[in-house]
Amino acid sequence: MLGAALRLRLRVLRRRLRGQRRRRRSRGGRAAVEDAGREPVLLVSGMGGSVLHARRRSNPKFDLRVWVRILFANLDFKKYLWSLYNADSGYVEPLDDDVEIVVPEDDHGLYAIDILDPSWGPHYLDMVMIFVKATDKAMAGLRTKLETAYKTSRGKKVFSKYVNKWICIACPFQGAPGCINDSLLTGLQFVYGFESFFFVSRWAMHQLLVECPSIYEMLPNLNFNWTEKPTIQVWRKNPEKDGMVELVQYEASDCVSLFEEALRNNELTYNGKKVALPFNMSVFKWATETRRILDNAELPDTVSFYNIYGRAYDTPYDVCYGSESSPIGDLSEVCHTVPAYTYVDGDCTVPIESAMADGFAAKERVGVGADHRGLLSNENVFELLKKWLGASEKAPRCRVSKKPRVVDLGS
Repeated sequence: MLGAALRLRLRVLRRRLRGQRRRRRSRGGRAAVEDAGREPVLLVSGMGGSVLHARRRSNPKFDLRVWVRILFANLDFKKYLWSLYNADSGYVEPLDDDVEIVVPEDDHGLYAIDILDPSWGPHYLDMVMIFVKATDKAMAGLRTKLETAYKTSRGKKVFSKYVNKWICIACPFQGAPGCINDSLLTGLQFVYGFESFFFVSRWAMHQLLVECPSIYEMLPNLNFNWTEKPTIQVWRKNPEKDGMVELVQYEASDCVSLFEEALRNNELTYNGKKVALPFNMSVFKWATETRRILDNAELPDTVSFYNIYGRAYDTPYDVCYGSESSPIGDLSEVCHTVPAYTYVDGDCTVPIESAMADGFAAKERVGVGADHRGLLSNENVFELLKKWLGASEKAPRCRVSKKPRVVDLGS
């Protein structure tokens, strides 16, 4: 249930939107109403930002939420979500051929995961979904329609025809060096302490991420002019120097060799069978091509672009494995090591330097003092969305910094 203050804000915003629709109707009649219905807001969640269900092709009645869940979270995650990338189809496919992973269609098919289990409490999407309620039918078959339009126009751009505003929140435009480098090597953990026993384990998450195209896409951009290039450091014994301990440094352009060596023996057991999960060069090449396309992308002049990013939180940047007193022997040991980080300013996940470097002619770039998930429930962010989507009669009263300081690693 939403809090009383939030419910009040929603009622006020709904009345404001209804008033706008009535004014359009009085000025232009039915045509104006139809035009208003052609202005939907399409919400695209990030990695892990949608609820996922597992369905069995052999049993139409079987429908189980496998992400995000609490009870039997780790067990069901390993049973249904572990997947392999198919280079021929370009899709990540479950290890069980009878399983299909789908996004549920209720709540317009979108959930914002700002808490571990959205069925246990409010989620930020409730505040934004009021813009979409009357237009969900217009969103049906969007991909098919865009593909048809693309083919019909013989490859001409359709973005400028259907999109006039694009708002990004906490996007890792140039990657998320510390978090993603470590996720590929050791996995990802969302909760710690006692609660971690009720959630997906770091190791189980790691075995999924090794085959996840989004992880490879968010590796630090090799062609970006970083203030300080992100690195991975490993304390190692040098057998050629009588086991002398050395700190070996890998810059972003050198990390592929590290990933390949560290993950060469990585595998999981599924239904009694061993499944190899090395560093996936097919996914890496696919992600590299995606990065090339993004680096050269241009927005039409008719599209207004806005960028919201998080600031004022320590954000992992460089990663270090082992120590001088406890060095790494074989590089595969890295995958079972707790890293040490150096930090820069950001949202705990994405550095400011990456989030600000969208490469577009933004109407506004605004830094908000919140962490990565916290941005989704932040009052200032909501006020900015209302302003930019034309649902606010007054400018937001939030205090934000448009030119936040980026911490220098050398300081």
